[in-house]
Amino acid sequence: MIAEKMKNMVANSSAIRAMFEEGTRLAGIYGAENVFDFSLGNPNVPAPEAVKEAVLELLEDEDPVVLHGYTNSNSGYADVRGAVAASLNERFNTNFSVKNIIMTVGAAGGLNVILKSLINPGDEVIAFAPYFGEYRSYTNNYDGVLVEISPNTVDFQPKLDEFEQKITPKTKAVIVNTPNNPTGVVYSEETIKKLTAVMEAKQEEYGTEIFLISDEPYRELVYDGAEVPYLTKYYDNTIVGYSYSKSLSLPGERIGYLVIPDEAADSEEILAAANVATRILGFVNAPTLQQKIVAKCLNEKTDISYYDRNREALYNGLKECGFECIKPEGAFYLFVKSPAADEKEFCAAAKKYNILIVPGSSFACPGYVRLAYCVSYETIVNSLPKFKELAKEYF
Repeated sequence: MIAEKMKNMVANSSAIRAMFEEGTRLAGIYGAENVFDFSLGNPNVPAPEAVKEAVLELLEDEDPVVLHGYTNSNSGYADVRGAVAASLNERFNTNFSVKNIIMTVGAAGGLNVILKSLINPGDEVIAFAPYFGEYRSYTNNYDGVLVEISPNTVDFQPKLDEFEQKITPKTKAVIVNTPNNPTGVVYSEETIKKLTAVMEAKQEEYGTEIFLISDEPYRELVYDGAEVPYLTKYYDNTIVGYSYSKSLSLPGERIGYLVIPDEAADSEEILAAANVATRILGFVNAPTLQQKIVAKCLNEKTDISYYDRNREALYNGLKECGFECIKPEGAFYLFVKSPAADEKEFCAAAKKYNILIVPGSSFACPGYVRLAYCVSYETIVNSLPKFKELAKEYF
Protein backbone atom coordinates (compact mmCIF):
# COMPACT_ATOMS: atom_id res chain seq x y z
CA MET A 1 0.00 0.00 0.00
CA ILE A 2 1.42 3.39 -0.96
CA ALA A 3 1.81 6.27 1.48
CA GLU A 4 -1.37 8.17 2.36
CA LYS A 5 0.17 11.46 1.26
CA MET A 6 1.00 9.96 -2.14
CA LYS A 7 -2.55 8.75 -2.77
CA ASN A 8 -3.82 12.29 -3.26
CA MET A 9 -0.76 13.25 -5.30
CA VAL A 10 -1.27 10.29 -7.62
CA ALA A 11 -4.97 11.09 -7.97
CA ASN A 12 -4.13 14.66 -8.93
CA SER A 13 -1.13 13.85 -11.08
CA SER A 14 -0.03 16.53 -13.52
CA ALA A 15 -2.60 17.35 -16.21
CA ILE A 16 0.28 18.81 -18.22
CA ARG A 17 2.17 15.53 -18.34
CA ALA A 18 -1.04 13.62 -19.07
CA MET A 19 -1.78 15.89 -22.03
CA PHE A 20 1.79 15.54 -23.29
CA GLU A 21 1.47 11.75 -23.18
CA GLU A 22 -1.83 12.05 -25.04
CA GLY A 23 -0.03 14.03 -27.73
CA THR A 24 2.44 11.21 -28.19
CA ARG A 25 -0.44 8.75 -28.54
CA LEU A 26 -2.27 10.90 -31.09
CA ALA A 27 0.91 11.48 -33.10
CA GLY A 28 1.22 7.72 -33.47
CA ILE A 29 -2.29 7.59 -34.93
CA TYR A 30 -2.49 10.74 -37.07
CA GLY A 31 1.17 11.65 -37.61
CA ALA A 32 3.10 14.23 -35.61
CA GLU A 33 2.51 16.90 -38.26
CA ASN A 34 -1.24 16.62 -37.70
CA VAL A 35 -1.15 16.96 -33.91
CA PHE A 36 -0.84 20.45 -32.40
CA ASP A 37 0.59 19.89 -28.96
CA PHE A 38 0.80 23.04 -26.84
CA SER A 39 0.86 21.17 -23.54
CA LEU A 40 4.44 21.11 -22.26
CA GLY A 41 6.97 23.93 -21.77
CA ASN A 42 9.73 21.90 -23.38
CA PRO A 43 12.03 24.28 -25.31
CA ASN A 44 12.09 23.67 -29.04
CA VAL A 45 15.07 25.97 -29.65
CA PRO A 46 18.38 24.10 -29.52
CA ALA A 47 20.98 25.00 -26.92
CA PRO A 48 23.53 27.59 -28.06
CA GLU A 49 26.49 26.16 -29.98
CA ALA A 50 28.72 27.24 -27.09
CA VAL A 51 27.11 24.54 -24.94
CA LYS A 52 28.24 21.81 -27.33
CA GLU A 53 31.71 23.36 -27.51
CA ALA A 54 31.91 23.47 -23.71
CA VAL A 55 30.91 19.80 -23.44
CA LEU A 56 33.58 18.71 -25.90
CA GLU A 57 36.25 20.90 -24.33
CA LEU A 58 35.52 19.65 -20.83
CA LEU A 59 35.48 16.00 -21.86
CA GLU A 60 38.76 16.48 -23.68
CA ASP A 61 40.66 18.55 -21.11
CA GLU A 62 39.31 17.73 -17.64
CA ASP A 63 40.32 14.83 -15.43
CA PRO A 64 37.31 12.48 -15.80
CA VAL A 65 37.62 11.24 -12.21
CA VAL A 66 37.23 14.80 -10.97
CA LEU A 67 34.73 15.90 -13.62
CA HIS A 68 32.30 13.07 -12.92
CA GLY A 69 32.95 12.71 -9.21
CA TYR A 70 31.25 14.14 -6.16
CA THR A 71 31.90 17.81 -5.44
CA ASN A 72 33.80 18.66 -2.25
CA SER A 73 30.76 20.57 -1.03
CA ASN A 74 27.14 19.57 -1.55
CA SER A 75 26.67 23.18 -2.68
CA GLY A 76 28.70 22.54 -5.83
CA TYR A 77 32.08 23.44 -7.33
CA ALA A 78 33.51 26.57 -5.72
CA ASP A 79 34.83 27.93 -9.03
CA VAL A 80 31.41 27.52 -10.68
CA ARG A 81 29.61 29.19 -7.79
CA GLY A 82 32.12 32.02 -7.86
CA ALA A 83 31.61 32.50 -11.59
CA VAL A 84 27.82 32.60 -11.13
CA ALA A 85 28.16 35.17 -8.34
CA ALA A 86 30.48 37.36 -10.43
CA SER A 87 28.09 37.20 -13.39
CA LEU A 88 25.13 38.25 -11.24
CA ASN A 89 27.12 41.09 -9.70
CA GLU A 90 28.04 42.40 -13.13
CA ARG A 91 24.49 42.18 -14.46
CA PHE A 92 22.51 43.40 -11.45
CA ASN A 93 25.00 45.43 -9.41
CA THR A 94 24.74 42.99 -6.52
CA ASN A 95 27.45 41.91 -4.11
CA PHE A 96 27.29 38.12 -3.96
CA SER A 97 30.23 35.82 -3.31
CA VAL A 98 30.83 32.12 -3.77
CA LYS A 99 29.21 31.32 -0.41
CA ASN A 100 25.89 32.88 -1.48
CA ILE A 101 25.41 30.42 -4.37
CA ILE A 102 24.22 26.82 -4.12
CA MET A 103 24.11 24.82 -7.33
CA THR A 104 20.86 22.86 -7.61
CA VAL A 105 19.12 20.17 -9.62
CA GLY A 106 17.17 22.72 -11.64
CA ALA A 107 14.78 25.31 -10.23
CA ALA A 108 12.52 22.55 -8.88
CA GLY A 109 15.38 21.02 -6.93
CA GLY A 110 16.27 24.46 -5.63
CA LEU A 111 12.72 25.15 -4.46
CA ASN A 112 12.61 21.84 -2.61
CA VAL A 113 15.98 22.55 -0.99
CA ILE A 114 14.96 25.98 0.27
CA LEU A 115 11.51 24.88 1.43
CA LYS A 116 13.07 21.92 3.24
CA SER A 117 15.46 24.39 4.88
CA LEU A 118 12.78 26.86 5.99
CA ILE A 119 9.42 25.14 6.54
CA ASN A 120 8.15 23.66 9.78
CA PRO A 121 4.91 21.63 9.79
CA GLY A 122 1.97 24.02 9.61
CA ASP A 123 3.99 26.95 8.25
CA GLU A 124 2.22 28.81 5.46
CA VAL A 125 3.59 29.50 1.98
CA ILE A 126 1.75 32.05 -0.16
CA ALA A 127 1.46 31.76 -3.94
CA PHE A 128 -0.29 34.08 -6.39
CA ALA A 129 -2.72 32.34 -8.73
CA PRO A 130 -2.25 31.43 -11.44
CA TYR A 131 0.87 29.59 -10.33
CA PHE A 132 2.89 26.50 -11.27
CA GLY A 133 0.87 23.70 -9.71
CA GLU A 134 3.87 21.86 -8.27
CA TYR A 135 4.26 24.63 -5.67
CA ARG A 136 1.47 22.93 -3.75
CA SER A 137 3.21 19.56 -3.87
CA TYR A 138 6.58 21.03 -2.93
CA THR A 139 5.05 22.78 0.08
CA ASN A 140 3.15 19.65 1.06
CA ASN A 141 6.39 17.65 0.92
CA TYR A 142 7.44 19.41 4.14
CA ASP A 143 3.98 19.54 5.76
CA GLY A 144 3.57 23.21 4.97
CA VAL A 145 0.27 24.82 3.97
CA LEU A 146 -0.05 26.56 0.60
CA VAL A 147 -2.17 29.70 0.78
CA GLU A 148 -3.53 30.93 -2.55
CA ILE A 149 -4.11 34.54 -3.56
CA SER A 150 -6.94 34.52 -6.09
CA PRO A 151 -6.12 35.58 -9.65
CA ASN A 152 -6.45 39.10 -10.94
CA THR A 153 -7.78 38.29 -14.41
CA VAL A 154 -7.59 41.91 -15.61
CA ASP A 155 -3.80 42.10 -15.96
CA PHE A 156 -2.60 39.14 -13.82
CA GLN A 157 -0.53 41.34 -11.50
CA PRO A 158 -0.85 40.07 -7.89
CA LYS A 159 -3.87 41.07 -5.80
CA LEU A 160 -2.01 42.93 -3.08
CA ASP A 161 -5.07 43.78 -0.96
CA GLU A 162 -5.92 40.10 -0.61
CA PHE A 163 -2.26 39.31 -0.10
CA GLU A 164 -2.05 41.68 2.85
CA GLN A 165 -5.15 40.14 4.42
CA LYS A 166 -3.88 36.55 4.09
CA ILE A 167 -0.46 37.03 5.67
CA THR A 168 -0.55 35.58 9.19
CA PRO A 169 1.96 34.88 11.96
CA LYS A 170 2.33 31.44 10.35
CA THR A 171 3.42 32.86 6.98
CA LYS A 172 6.99 31.70 6.37
CA ALA A 173 7.47 32.28 2.65
CA VAL A 174 5.95 33.91 -0.41
CA ILE A 175 6.70 32.49 -3.87
CA VAL A 176 6.70 34.76 -6.91
CA ASN A 177 7.30 33.63 -10.47
CA THR A 178 8.07 36.40 -12.96
CA PRO A 179 8.01 36.12 -15.95
CA ASN A 180 5.07 33.99 -15.00
CA ASN A 181 4.06 30.48 -15.91
CA PRO A 182 1.29 30.26 -17.15
CA THR A 183 0.49 33.88 -18.12
CA GLY A 184 3.78 35.24 -19.46
CA VAL A 185 3.20 38.35 -17.33
CA VAL A 186 6.18 40.23 -15.87
CA TYR A 187 5.52 41.70 -12.43
CA SER A 188 6.24 45.42 -12.67
CA GLU A 189 8.70 47.24 -10.43
CA GLU A 190 5.74 49.10 -8.94
CA THR A 191 4.12 45.77 -8.05
CA ILE A 192 7.33 44.47 -6.49
CA LYS A 193 7.80 47.61 -4.40
CA LYS A 194 4.23 47.44 -3.10
CA LEU A 195 4.46 43.69 -2.45
CA THR A 196 7.70 43.98 -0.49
CA ALA A 197 6.37 46.98 1.47
CA VAL A 198 3.47 44.79 2.62
CA MET A 199 5.89 42.06 3.65
CA GLU A 200 8.13 44.49 5.56
CA ALA A 201 5.13 45.83 7.46
CA LYS A 202 3.86 42.35 8.30
CA GLN A 203 7.28 41.21 9.51
CA GLU A 204 7.33 44.18 11.87
CA GLU A 205 3.73 43.62 12.97
CA TYR A 206 4.20 39.93 13.79
CA GLY A 207 7.87 39.96 14.78
CA THR A 208 8.55 37.16 12.28
CA GLU A 209 10.73 36.60 9.23
CA ILE A 210 8.89 36.16 5.92
CA PHE A 211 11.02 35.01 3.01
CA LEU A 212 10.37 36.03 -0.57
CA ILE A 213 11.29 33.14 -2.88
CA SER A 214 11.76 34.29 -6.47
CA ASP A 215 11.34 31.38 -8.91
CA GLU A 216 13.12 32.54 -12.08
CA PRO A 217 13.41 29.91 -14.83
CA TYR A 218 12.09 32.40 -17.42
CA ARG A 219 14.10 35.48 -16.45
CA GLU A 220 15.96 35.66 -19.78
CA LEU A 221 12.87 35.12 -21.95
CA VAL A 222 11.37 38.61 -22.26
CA TYR A 223 10.11 40.62 -25.22
CA ASP A 224 9.55 44.20 -26.34
CA GLY A 225 12.16 45.59 -23.96
CA ALA A 226 10.44 44.33 -20.80
CA GLU A 227 12.62 44.42 -17.68
CA VAL A 228 12.42 41.93 -14.84
CA PRO A 229 13.31 43.48 -11.44
CA TYR A 230 16.01 41.62 -9.51
CA LEU A 231 14.26 41.06 -6.22
CA THR A 232 17.18 40.92 -3.78
CA LYS A 233 17.50 44.67 -4.38
CA TYR A 234 14.01 45.33 -3.01
CA TYR A 235 13.74 43.07 0.02
CA ASP A 236 16.45 41.68 2.30
CA ASN A 237 14.78 38.33 2.98
CA THR A 238 14.77 37.36 -0.69
CA ILE A 239 16.03 34.01 -1.98
CA VAL A 240 16.37 33.47 -5.72
CA GLY A 241 15.94 30.14 -7.50
CA TYR A 242 17.19 29.98 -11.07
CA SER A 243 17.31 27.34 -13.80
CA TYR A 244 19.18 27.05 -17.09
CA SER A 245 16.36 24.89 -18.47
CA LYS A 246 14.93 27.71 -20.56
CA SER A 247 17.76 30.24 -20.89
CA LEU A 248 20.09 27.62 -22.38
CA SER A 249 17.44 25.10 -23.51
CA LEU A 250 18.68 22.45 -21.08
CA PRO A 251 15.53 21.26 -19.27
CA GLY A 252 16.53 17.62 -19.10
CA GLU A 253 19.99 18.35 -17.71
CA ARG A 254 18.51 19.64 -14.42
CA ILE A 255 20.91 22.43 -13.54
CA GLY A 256 20.28 25.69 -11.69
CA TYR A 257 21.18 27.53 -8.51
CA LEU A 258 19.91 29.25 -5.37
CA VAL A 259 21.04 32.70 -4.26
CA ILE A 260 20.92 33.20 -0.50
CA PRO A 261 22.17 36.76 0.18
CA ASP A 262 24.04 37.85 3.29
CA GLU A 263 21.22 40.33 3.93
CA ALA A 264 18.70 37.52 4.52
CA ALA A 265 17.97 36.87 8.19
CA ASP A 266 20.09 34.04 9.60
CA SER A 267 21.71 33.66 6.19
CA GLU A 268 24.60 31.56 7.52
CA GLU A 269 22.18 29.07 9.06
CA ILE A 270 20.06 28.98 5.91
CA LEU A 271 23.13 28.38 3.74
CA ALA A 272 24.23 25.53 6.02
CA ALA A 273 20.72 24.05 6.02
CA ALA A 274 20.44 24.29 2.23
CA ASN A 275 23.79 22.56 1.82
CA VAL A 276 22.61 19.70 4.05
CA ALA A 277 19.14 19.63 2.42
CA THR A 278 20.82 19.13 -0.96
CA ARG A 279 22.35 15.95 0.43
CA ILE A 280 19.50 14.52 2.47
CA LEU A 281 16.91 15.07 -0.26
CA GLY A 282 18.98 12.69 -2.34
CA PHE A 283 20.41 15.19 -4.81
CA VAL A 284 23.89 14.94 -3.17
CA ASN A 285 25.12 17.66 -5.52
CA ALA A 286 23.99 19.22 -8.78
CA PRO A 287 25.20 17.34 -11.91
CA THR A 288 28.92 18.01 -12.07
CA LEU A 289 29.41 18.10 -15.84
CA GLN A 290 26.47 20.47 -16.18
CA GLN A 291 27.90 22.77 -13.49
CA LYS A 292 31.10 23.12 -15.49
CA ILE A 293 29.20 23.60 -18.75
CA VAL A 294 27.01 26.46 -17.53
CA ALA A 295 30.04 28.17 -15.96
CA LYS A 296 31.52 28.38 -19.45
CA CYS A 297 28.24 29.64 -20.92
CA LEU A 298 27.15 32.33 -18.45
CA ASN A 299 27.00 34.96 -21.18
CA GLU A 300 25.13 32.74 -23.64
CA LYS A 301 21.40 32.92 -24.29
CA THR A 302 18.94 30.97 -26.34
CA ASP A 303 17.58 32.64 -29.48
CA ILE A 304 14.39 34.23 -28.20
CA SER A 305 13.58 35.71 -31.62
CA TYR A 306 12.25 32.23 -32.43
CA TYR A 307 9.86 32.34 -29.47
CA ASP A 308 8.95 35.94 -30.27
CA ARG A 309 7.86 35.00 -33.79
CA ASN A 310 5.78 32.17 -32.36
CA ARG A 311 4.30 34.53 -29.76
CA GLU A 312 3.21 37.04 -32.38
CA ALA A 313 1.80 34.40 -34.75
CA LEU A 314 -0.18 32.54 -32.10
CA TYR A 315 -1.42 35.61 -30.23
CA ASN A 316 -2.56 37.40 -33.38
CA GLY A 317 -4.03 34.22 -34.86
CA LEU A 318 -6.10 33.42 -31.77
CA LYS A 319 -7.31 37.00 -31.44
CA GLU A 320 -8.48 36.88 -35.05
CA CYS A 321 -10.42 33.73 -34.21
CA GLY A 322 -12.22 35.62 -31.43
CA PHE A 323 -10.36 34.24 -28.41
CA GLU A 324 -9.46 36.51 -25.48
CA CYS A 325 -5.95 36.61 -24.06
CA ILE A 326 -3.36 39.09 -22.85
CA LYS A 327 -0.14 39.42 -24.80
CA PRO A 328 2.69 37.84 -22.81
CA GLU A 329 5.77 39.91 -21.97
CA GLY A 330 7.93 36.90 -21.17
CA ALA A 331 8.26 33.10 -20.95
CA PHE A 332 6.63 31.12 -23.78
CA TYR A 333 3.00 30.71 -22.77
CA LEU A 334 -0.35 32.18 -23.76
CA PHE A 335 -3.11 32.16 -21.16
CA VAL A 336 -6.41 32.19 -23.02
CA LYS A 337 -9.88 32.76 -21.62
CA SER A 338 -12.01 29.69 -22.18
CA PRO A 339 -15.17 30.39 -24.21
CA ALA A 340 -16.83 27.61 -22.20
CA ALA A 341 -17.58 28.04 -18.50
CA ASP A 342 -15.81 24.76 -17.82
CA GLU A 343 -12.36 25.06 -19.39
CA LYS A 344 -11.87 21.30 -19.19
CA GLU A 345 -14.82 20.94 -21.54
CA PHE A 346 -13.08 23.38 -23.88
CA CYS A 347 -9.85 21.36 -23.70
CA ALA A 348 -11.84 18.26 -24.64
CA ALA A 349 -13.42 20.09 -27.58
CA ALA A 350 -9.99 21.23 -28.75
CA LYS A 351 -8.75 17.65 -28.68
CA LYS A 352 -11.30 16.76 -31.37
CA TYR A 353 -9.13 18.90 -33.68
CA ASN A 354 -5.91 17.36 -32.32
CA ILE A 355 -5.19 20.57 -30.40
CA LEU A 356 -3.75 19.84 -26.96
CA ILE A 357 -3.97 22.57 -24.32
CA VAL A 358 -3.85 22.59 -20.52
CA PRO A 359 -6.77 23.63 -18.28
CA GLY A 360 -6.25 26.68 -16.11
CA SER A 361 -7.44 24.78 -13.05
CA SER A 362 -4.01 23.11 -13.12
CA PHE A 363 -2.68 26.56 -12.21
CA ALA A 364 -5.46 27.45 -9.70
CA CYS A 365 -7.16 29.62 -12.31
CA PRO A 366 -10.22 27.89 -13.80
CA GLY A 367 -11.86 29.46 -16.82
CA TYR A 368 -8.59 29.75 -18.74
CA VAL A 369 -6.30 27.47 -20.70
CA ARG A 370 -2.54 27.53 -21.21
CA LEU A 371 -0.78 27.11 -24.53
CA ALA A 372 2.99 26.61 -24.62
CA TYR A 373 4.29 28.14 -27.85
CA CYS A 374 7.80 26.66 -27.57
CA VAL A 375 6.93 24.53 -30.59
CA SER A 376 7.87 24.71 -34.25
CA TYR A 377 6.61 27.73 -36.19
CA GLU A 378 4.98 25.31 -38.63
CA THR A 379 2.97 23.79 -35.78
CA ILE A 380 1.54 27.21 -34.98
CA VAL A 381 0.80 28.13 -38.58
CA ASN A 382 -0.82 24.77 -39.30
CA SER A 383 -2.85 24.85 -36.09
CA LEU A 384 -4.59 28.16 -36.84
CA PRO A 385 -7.12 26.73 -39.34
CA LYS A 386 -8.03 24.14 -36.69
CA PHE A 387 -8.45 26.88 -34.09
CA LYS A 388 -10.80 28.64 -36.52
CA GLU A 389 -12.91 25.49 -36.76
CA LEU A 390 -12.87 25.18 -32.98
CA ALA A 391 -13.90 28.82 -32.59
CA LYS A 392 -16.98 28.26 -34.74
CA GLU A 393 -18.34 26.02 -31.97
CA TYR A 394 -18.38 29.00 -29.59
CA PHE A 395 -18.57 32.30 -31.46
